[in-house]
Parts: sequence; C-alpha cells; structure tokens
Amino acid sequence: MGFPGTWMTESESVVYRVVPKCACSTIGQIMFYSDHGEFFDGDIHDAQGGMHKWALEESQPKITDNVKTHSSYAFTCVRNPYTRILSSFFDKICGIQRNGKRYRGNLVPLLIQKYGIEVGGHDGKQEFDQIKSFRRFLLFARDTIRWRRPMEPDIHWSAMSGHVSTFIVNGGRYDKIIWTEKFNEGMADVMGAIKTPNAVNLEDIPRFNESEGHGPKRAHPVEDYFDDLSMHLVYEIYKRDFNLFKYDFENPGNKMPIGEIDLDEVHKKLGD
Repeated sequence: MGFPGTWMTESESVVYRVVPKCACSTIGQIMFYSDHGEFFDGDIHDAQGGMHKWALEESQPKITDNVKTHSSYAFTCVRNPYTRILSSFFDKICGIQRNGKRYRGNLVPLLIQKYGIEVGGHDGKQEFDQIKSFRRFLLFARDTIRWRRPMEPDIHWSAMSGHVSTFIVNGGRYDKIIWTEKFNEGMADVMGAIKTPNAVNLEDIPRFNESEGHGPKRAHPVEDYFDDLSMHLVYEIYKRDFNLFKYDFENPGNKMPIGEIDLDEVHKKLGD
C-alpha cells in the first residue's frame, strides 16, 4: 500500500500527508518555497519535480525510508466536514475545472440524471437552487461512501480520517495535525519545529486556492444548506472526522474546532 498522498520536501525537512480540500495547495507551495526560495509556477498538484510525491515512482523509496524511520517531522491538515463537503460541491460538481471541462467527465450528467441536481448551466454561472441541489448531492456522496455506487467515493468527499489513516496503518506517525481554520497558527508550529533551506514568513504567503473561481459563489450561509436530514447524512459519513478532529456537529454554522486534537487517540483509532 505504501504512503499514497504523501509529499516530502527534497531537503527532507518535512513530510506532509495531503487531505483534499484542506489547504493542500497552500501547504504544497510553502513546502516548495521552503526548499527553493520561490513558489512553483502553476498548480502545485501538477509539479513533477522539486518535491517528492508518492505519485512519482522515483520518490517512493525515499518517502518510505523517511516515514518508516520517522526521520522528519510529519503533519497533515484537516477541515470542518460541513464546509469541506460544501466546497467540494461548488468546486467539483458545479465548477468548470482548470482543463476547461467538467470534473470526471460523465459525473455531472450522471448526477443531473439520477439525482436531479442542477449545477448552474453549462458554465456553472446561471442561477439555480443551490440548497436543493446540494442536499441531493449529499445523498449521492453518502451512496458512494456507504455502498460504493453509482461509483467509488471520490477523494474530495471521502472522509478525512480515511486519508489520514493510511499514513498510520502503513507505519507512519504524525507529529502534528493542523486545522485549516487556524492555518497560520498551525503552520507556524510546523515551521518552528523544522529547519528549512529558506525561511518562510507565513504572513507574506498568499493563499493558493486553486479551486476558487471554478464554480458559482455560495449564495447562503453554511448552516442554510443543512437541515435535520442533511445533518444526519453528514454525521453518517463523517462521524469519525467530527469526533477525532474536534469539530462541532451540532452547529453547521460554527466552523471552528471545539477541542484539542489528541494525537494518541488519532493514532490508536486510525491505526487498526
């Protein structure tokens, strides 16, 4: 199995387990900058060099050796499950991707046909009932995760605990799990614990939100998208995420964590 979704600086100053929709573009660029003194020109997900990634075959032995011996500081980043699934909907379902096409080709037509979802027309810019469509998308997300149909769950809406756990199960250990909602604070802890070839001033780092502008803007407050039934569905899908990463299930309008993450608990519960 190895360490899918794991990135490491070439200097091996730090190891990061990517969790989709959790500031991964910004984190990747910070890592790249800390080694090279400049940002990668483009989406960091497209970088084929300048950083070790599990997806690059030549990087795999280096990442494996480092993670198995815990030679470098290792961290990951999580996000409130309510805002994460909403962001996935607007970016991946309603949005046009950076290649000018719909995400995963026939996925959106399938959703329109089987779940009655609207996405704002062919360019994602027309008015539509966002709340109604999002709640139907939630049913689809639940179906993919619970029953793996009409397709396998997608990495952008599968549970964060699933992403985080592969690193642990295969022999890795995290030194820190940061929250997207307290990004600068968490990233400052990471940068303070490692030595990098180039200093990084977090106050000066732009946010590399590669999904921004892909889809329509959210027209309502977060809590308006979640009625009692959708909250139930979200809890069914993301129960472990709420519990382990200390987010507030009771109030979709509160995106901030409500407790401290217990790393020992995370390793124990996700290491089985």
